Amino acid sequence: GVTRAGHAAIVDSVMAGYRALLDFLRDEYLPAARDEIGASCLPNGKAFYEHRVRQFTTLDVNPQRVHEIGLAEVGRIREEMRAIVGGLGFQGSLAEFVEGLRADQRFYVETPEELLQHVALILKRMDGELPTLFGKLPRMPYGIRQTPAHSAPRSTTAYYFLPSGDGTRAGFYYVNTYDLKSRPLYDYEALSLHEAVPGHHLQLALQMELDVADFRRFGGVTAFIEGWALYAERLGLGRGFYEDVYSDFGRLTFEMWRACRLVVDTGMHYLGWTRQRAIDYMAENTALKLLKITNEVDRYISWPGQALAYKMGEIKIRELRALAERELGPAFDVRAFHDTLLESGGVPLAVLEAKVRRWLSERTGARSQARQ
Repeated sequence: GVTRAGHAAIVDSVMAGYRALLDFLRDEYLPAARDEIGASCLPNGKAFYEHRVRQFTTLDVNPQRVHEIGLAEVGRIREEMRAIVGGLGFQGSLAEFVEGLRADQRFYVETPEELLQHVALILKRMDGELPTLFGKLPRMPYGIRQTPAHSAPRSTTAYYFLPSGDGTRAGFYYVNTYDLKSRPLYDYEALSLHEAVPGHHLQLALQMELDVADFRRFGGVTAFIEGWALYAERLGLGRGFYEDVYSDFGRLTFEMWRACRLVVDTGMHYLGWTRQRAIDYMAENTALKLLKITNEVDRYISWPGQALAYKMGEIKIRELRALAERELGPAFDVRAFHDTLLESGGVPLAVLEAKVRRWLSERTGARSQARQ
């Protein structure tokens, strides 16, 4: 009886509601929608997008500057990719190199268990490196699970799920084992460091332990949270990760994807780019498949400015680290720096910068007093 009632509720109510929504979108909404894709075409559109940029990056920066930063990052990453390809003696284009990688069967496994074992080994190795990078680690552990079968065909390659607020459930790194022939192994060092440790799990599990208001424990600022996870990918450099050049190339493909967002989001919403121009730019510069690129571009169209948060956050954290290394010189302690970044949870980047500068002032002041 309960099953029949549930089935009837879905068919007669939920599905009927979706059909009504589809009819509205097709018959009323789309015919009345504007042809232009950019936010700047709206009334006061340029000012609106400028506000979106400030809101999502949490920085006082304008769209033109973000676009320029994106172009510079794309150029830098492209040169690093070319250096790897050249070092392997490959004579073709980057696109041809990526196509060859995708077709090379040595980068794929046959069973879900093999993929999960590969991921587990990466993260167990990183677990051992964490005390060299952080003075404080979260009490809450993380586990690795397969993406549920019912959602795997439409889900991302991997994602992170927060621990429970009451401390009874660990954080989990979900790995998609559907369609293993689309899951090259060279992607998983960067992906795992981003989603688990030292990326999302480490930062968010520490945040859950803070004695702060719930909106800060369970919420956060995308520019900080995603910026940290992107920065965390780089923390594998020099610590036994990315020593395989294909894995390092995989890391760069992820970074390139986020850098291209700066260019195409501002291009479409501020500089008059067409949807096709954005798709072509992504196709020319990333290793993403065309369907993924199209879905990404449509996401940027519908959510002006949000995709800027990731790379702008990572760039700000890298800038702050460079500042700390420059000011502290031999006294720079990466563990203390990282603890300072993470001790307040996800905060706006302007707040983070003020916090780091205050920490630097205290450290340099203490050193000056010690010399007197």
